[in-house]
Amino acid sequence: MYRKIMEALKAWKESKYRKPLILQGARQVGKTYTILEFGRTYYENVAYFNFETNVKLNKTFEENINPEYLIAVLSSIANQTIVKEKTLIVFDEVQLCERALTSLKYFCEQANDYHIVALGSLLGVAVNRIKFSFPVGKVDMKTMYPMDFEEFLLAMGENSLIEQIRHSFETNLPLPSALHDIAMSFYKKYLLVGGMPEAVLQFSLTKDYILVRNIQENIIGSYLNDMSKYNSNNEIKKTRLVYDNITVQLSKKNTRFQYKLLKKGGRASEFENAIEWLQLSGIISKIYKVEQIKKPLENYRNIDEFKIYVSDLGLLCAKKDIVFSDILYSEEAINDFKGGMTENYVNIQLTINGYKTYYYESVRGAEIDFIIQKEGHIIPIEVKSADNTKAKSLNVYINTYKPSYAIKLSSKNFGFENNKKIVPLYAAFCI
Repeated sequence: MYRKIMEALKAWKESKYRKPLILQGARQVGKTYTILEFGRTYYENVAYFNFETNVKLNKTFEENINPEYLIAVLSSIANQTIVKEKTLIVFDEVQLCERALTSLKYFCEQANDYHIVALGSLLGVAVNRIKFSFPVGKVDMKTMYPMDFEEFLLAMGENSLIEQIRHSFETNLPLPSALHDIAMSFYKKYLLVGGMPEAVLQFSLTKDYILVRNIQENIIGSYLNDMSKYNSNNEIKKTRLVYDNITVQLSKKNTRFQYKLLKKGGRASEFENAIEWLQLSGIISKIYKVEQIKKPLENYRNIDEFKIYVSDLGLLCAKKDIVFSDILYSEEAINDFKGGMTENYVNIQLTINGYKTYYYESVRGAEIDFIIQKEGHIIPIEVKSADNTKAKSLNVYINTYKPSYAIKLSSKNFGFENNKKIVPLYAAFCI
């Protein structure tokens, strides 16, 4: 299955400023598969080393991390010659070997003509520990996410539909109604399947939601195991409590994160470390409220008011025990959850496209779901889970701040009216 990050990896390989690359991201988003595919496609050979399955590797790095020494030993371990610029060296689960992480600094300084990619599922958690020496300034870093909706459509073989969606997005001309309905149907499927590559592959082959759900539950189980394995004893229970409670938070009309929903009298000081662990592990993302609509938005964020979204819609639905009929037939039983779920979907698409997302609330309570900076402009984005045409908060915002234009995401077809770019939910990946 094609992953769009492949283009960024090709650019990294060809860059004259290339450094060893750290590719981070949550477990099972496809890092290892993508890198091995990249290596097989663009290099003569791949030397792959996994610090989780081969514990003896750690001893190699404990003895000496001089690049010349390491290349000789690693060539022997891999039983192949490692050649400058022609071999892709892959360090998988690098967070399990602090010396391997440190060695990237010396490869950058002394042997940068060797091409190295280090993969870390829990790198954000690991490098937060005092014992880890992170090679600041000596590595390139990229984050890999679950598959976005465009990649999902590619996996379904819908290349032509993608082209037509992108054309309508650029021209603001509606898709033919039949294609619009097909795209909305795929969008609903994506909500349930999500973007974890194994789940998407299973769905593309079988269209069996039960098999997909089994994969999702296994992934959630591995996340819970990591919370126990890579966390301090007194934080394990809190981390799991926060993770389990996210679906509750997203079911509220106001999806702003509330500590009191975790436990009676819950406070930030009690749960902030647990939230940080989940964020560093790539399982959740945290978006802040901005107090003023000024650039740079980061200067005006309110650190005490934020929302939390999970990194994958399929896992969210699995935790909530949502079945396909609930989404396909718009069951009223999940009405409270639809708004938060749709916001979560949009945040995933925006994050994968590289946006830093915020939300805004006026003094009188008019809330804008997302605020982004795009091409030098501050753009408000309102999200509706259906085709609700009322946008009171967005109108208040437009009248107050006079943005270049606003974006309204809903189930309505493409269009442009009253300075609002109308975008169907399935086209969020185009933004």
